[in-house]
Amino acid sequence: MALIDVGVNLTAASLHKRAAEVIANASAVGVTRNVIIGTSIDVSAAAVQLAEQLPGCIATAGVHPHDAKSVSADFIEQLRSLAQHPQVRAIGECGLDYNRNFSPPDVQRKVFAAQLELAAELAMPVYLHERDAIGDQLAILDQYIAHLPAVIVHCFTGDKTALAAYQERDCYIGITGWVCDERRGFDLQQAVPHIHDNRLLLETDSPYLMPRTIRPKPKSGTNTPANLPWVLAKVAELRNQTADELTALTTTNAIRVFSAWPEAIK
Repeated sequence: MALIDVGVNLTAASLHKRAAEVIANASAVGVTRNVIIGTSIDVSAAAVQLAEQLPGCIATAGVHPHDAKSVSADFIEQLRSLAQHPQVRAIGECGLDYNRNFSPPDVQRKVFAAQLELAAELAMPVYLHERDAIGDQLAILDQYIAHLPAVIVHCFTGDKTALAAYQERDCYIGITGWVCDERRGFDLQQAVPHIHDNRLLLETDSPYLMPRTIRPKPKSGTNTPANLPWVLAKVAELRNQTADELTALTTTNAIRVFSAWPEAIK
């Protein structure tokens, strides 16, 4: 099986203009399928357009908490329209981020809840973002989770306590290059062995979170999906699994949660 990167910000300025090259380079090292993240109405529309053009790509459609303050009155209708596209397989990236509060917390909560309600209505998975807000995040999520087919915790960086809270809710857990960071990844490294086999996902969150284990050290600070094997290697080491075992697990999980790429299991 080939690897699946479940978190690529391919619309970012550093990647968008060379998107076809980025995806081709990833495929050359075995990362043949990617999830392009939507973080606003405009970015989600751009993500859909890229997913239409590039092989092995699907998209999410949602509003990131940083962008919550900028939504229009009809943003849910716009998301509902985007969600009709066959390449869109989850609602999000949505959630709460109290670390920098680029949007007021009360606005974040309202916009998050509205997207959960839409996902429940459409019976689509939710693609979550959360930073320094797990209490409020879970309280809101719990109001809708019974009606959601799946929940993906994008770029999980928490500790074992946070992991346990998400796993009590049967969430999928996405692990990025944060796990390769000896400076700030210790708590995550301790949590990774406890992620359930059938809920583990791998992602780069490109162009962010370059794995610090890459050797030789890359000249560019721009991360790409081609670096996912470095995340795979660190997670496999922490879990005492082989790279092949972990590839099979995470690929199967991604196919299941996004209802995409059935050909990947052949």
